[in-house]
Amino acid sequence: MSKDERKNRIEQVIKEHFNPSFLEVVDDSKSHQGHKSAPESGESHYNVVIISKYFLGKNRIERERMVYKILDQEFKTGLHALSLKLSDS
Repeated sequence: MSKDERKNRIEQVIKEHFNPSFLEVVDDSKSHQGHKSAPESGESHYNVVIISKYFLGKNRIERERMVYKILDQEFKTGLHALSLKLSDS
């Protein structure tokens, strides 16, 4: 996997599903190197900020479930953790 490949896929999937007015995806894998479940290859931990009207009327847990659901394939292929900040405005 080339550098930023997973980041680019995450951004694309989020854009397709949530049409965010703001999106930030930051690879934080370096901060987790050496941890028991962190792969040496990186691209496993991300900080994600999404502002989307699709979150309107949803609580924090519902919003997080929405994001985890659309990124299921990434979790199956090495994504380990997300730090999420999700807002409707």
